[in-house]
Amino acid sequence: MAGPRVVIIGAGVVGAALADEISARGWTEVTVVDQGPLPATGGSSSHAPGLVFQANPSKTMTELARYTVEKFCSLDVDGQPCFLQVGGLEVATTPERVTELHRRHGWLTAWGVDSRILTADECVEKHPLVNRERVLAGLHIPTDGLAKAVLAVEAQIRRATGRGVTFLARHEVLDVLRADGEVTGVRTDQGDLAADIVVCCAGIWGPKIARMVGMNLPLTPLGHQLAWTGPVPALAGQTEEAVRPILRHQDADLYYRDRHDTLGIGYYGHRPMPITADEILSVDEADAMPSVLKFTEDDFADAWTETQSLLPATKDAKVEEGINGLFSFTTDGLPLLGESPDVKGFWVAEAVWVTHSAGVGRAVAEWLVDGHCSSFDLHECDVNRFEPHQLSPEYVLARDCQNFVEVYDILHPLQPSGDPRPIRTTPFHARQQELGAFFLEANGWERPHWYEANAGLVEGRSIVTPNDWAARYWSPIVAAEAQTTRETVAMYDMTALKRLEVSGRGAADLLERLCTGKVAKSVGSVTYTLLLDHDGGIRSDITVARLAPDVFQVGANGNLDLDWFTRHLPADGTVQVRDITPGTCCIGLWGPLAREVLQPLTDEDFSATGLKYFRARRAHIGSVPVTAMRLSYVGELGWELYTTADLGQKLWDTLWRAARPLGGIAAGRGAFNSLRLEKGYRSFGTDMTYEHDPYEAGVGFAVKADKEDFVGKAALERRRADVRRKLTCLTIEDPRAVVMGKEPVYDGQRAVGYVTSAAFGYTIGKGIAYAWLPAELAVPGTTVHIGYFDQRVAAAVAEEPLFDPAMSRLRG
Repeated sequence: MAGPRVVIIGAGVVGAALADEISARGWTEVTVVDQGPLPATGGSSSHAPGLVFQANPSKTMTELARYTVEKFCSLDVDGQPCFLQVGGLEVATTPERVTELHRRHGWLTAWGVDSRILTADECVEKHPLVNRERVLAGLHIPTDGLAKAVLAVEAQIRRATGRGVTFLARHEVLDVLRADGEVTGVRTDQGDLAADIVVCCAGIWGPKIARMVGMNLPLTPLGHQLAWTGPVPALAGQTEEAVRPILRHQDADLYYRDRHDTLGIGYYGHRPMPITADEILSVDEADAMPSVLKFTEDDFADAWTETQSLLPATKDAKVEEGINGLFSFTTDGLPLLGESPDVKGFWVAEAVWVTHSAGVGRAVAEWLVDGHCSSFDLHECDVNRFEPHQLSPEYVLARDCQNFVEVYDILHPLQPSGDPRPIRTTPFHARQQELGAFFLEANGWERPHWYEANAGLVEGRSIVTPNDWAARYWSPIVAAEAQTTRETVAMYDMTALKRLEVSGRGAADLLERLCTGKVAKSVGSVTYTLLLDHDGGIRSDITVARLAPDVFQVGANGNLDLDWFTRHLPADGTVQVRDITPGTCCIGLWGPLAREVLQPLTDEDFSATGLKYFRARRAHIGSVPVTAMRLSYVGELGWELYTTADLGQKLWDTLWRAARPLGGIAAGRGAFNSLRLEKGYRSFGTDMTYEHDPYEAGVGFAVKADKEDFVGKAALERRRADVRRKLTCLTIEDPRAVVMGKEPVYDGQRAVGYVTSAAFGYTIGKGIAYAWLPAELAVPGTTVHIGYFDQRVAAAVAEEPLFDPAMSRLRG
């Protein structure tokens, strides 16, 4: 036996996959418990229809699905396959959905999954039951198919058992035992099990188990309708279970699958049907299984009418059985993976559907055994990604239900979230409303995208309207605000940026150990630096300002940075870290006239030599005490000005009165994105993630290789000599061809990479796209093409930064 003692709660597709993957890596002192029988335990895996569609806007989710397909294709139980690779077909019945299929085809191509857009006739050839008069086009993915979930569970149980893993059926978990902030075991109705690590793979029961260690899991079980027809005469004689591709009719929230001479029909178009984990019946109380609720025929009426229209052969059949099956939904539609922030050794692998189950099993196994996941970028899936308000019961229920309603909707990348909103407003919110701000949401904050008060600035400027998709949540005011920032001065609300305070006599040592740059410098220094994982991948890019010998302010990217710092705190209590974002606010004052606005308002010296670039100081702006940092994410002279929330509106008013006579404006996020791309500034989570290293991402300058040591240094030194891909700046001449991100990039007919961030550069007069490309193509002057819906947009590799490469405006 090897490895720590591990107890996995739940033996569905996720728990079985984790047991298989972790035992394959040498950890065999593993016990899997489930309250139900094996292999059909009564959870979502036991009734799941098994459709595996790999198309997803998330690269990580597609890769998790692809691994699941590959693994399931290799599994069988006594000769019975665990995956029927019949392919997937998504059909469009409206012009808008045809366009969306091209976008989805782009995702698949970008993420390396083969697919093809089909004509209406080709759709009927693939699936002869489809009504040719209804269908306009289709998207075919040959490697999609049907997962036989219960068989896959059994196959993985057999493999894990062969390596020494123990599976215990009919063991209900009553409590998770712990001492001194660490798990020690699991209490079941048949006795206690000692454990060093407990992994909750309980699915729809996940919130109930997590609550045993005081963990709030933002997951809601929702009923989802699945019906089966009786025999369909047109399918008479079909002896194989499935011969046609699995089918999605997303315009009507429907999907379909074969089962011999009958059809399964799944429906998302009904009202949300949430319940709590505590309301789910036990295995013995449930009529069929706990995850199956009574079918509500009235909710299915529209689905059956639409089915008979799309698949006319079903008019000769009837709906003979149906369920409202429970599945897990989360506030952002992504899984919940990782370790509890409060109880060491308690892990979750929750809100995972069959589609991604084997991939998640591998990811969590790597994370546990190696200390990091090398196969997948998990930053989107980390359970610690949420802000406190995102864990409130009201928020979780509302957003989980919204995600159910929108599961098949066409969603724009900038589409704002629904209720509850607004949640977080900055001290400037009232002033922004007076200026006609158009708000979008960022981590719950209402953040202006542009201001209608600036509409007059559009006059006299040559501003090209982008294509229809890019023009959504856009205004020509965005261009005017960007250009005005370069011409005069603008105020930007930067409050949504996460701010942490790291303090104590051990603070400098901790930051030196975690950061790639030298941060323990003189008081007033500001450093752009990186946080790396142990494999050399980028966990975040941050700024660290030393405000006092033992006090540092960190400009972070989100709650995962707070979690990372917290997990690395020394046990002796010499360092404290706290999130100061809610009690503070920030205005970015940027533009060539920024000094003319600021200097008359203070007795401090804000000249080029008085406060140099990447330096900070405490000062008073009028009557407002601020922390001023000479930084600029838009490539212009200026400062980030921080103060407490109670003085925020006063700071705004003070700066506004001084800026207006000089032509100053308030500007929004739309202008900000354009300006930062002109300067080549990266955005973590979009341009670079855990899977990338600094040298690939073009931020190698933030690594001080002569530092004695920092987390990830050894791995990074190995990766430095083998840079095979690069984050590359592309420019687009066609002013209407503004891409949005996640599009494939082609070298001839070969897909070679994908776009990360994109915007129009209103200073340079060209479209800008950053993309991951093979290193041999990342050469200035190289021409590539971006796949944008059904078009190919020519783009050229460019030297960066595109604007002010000498940095004269920033340092002036």
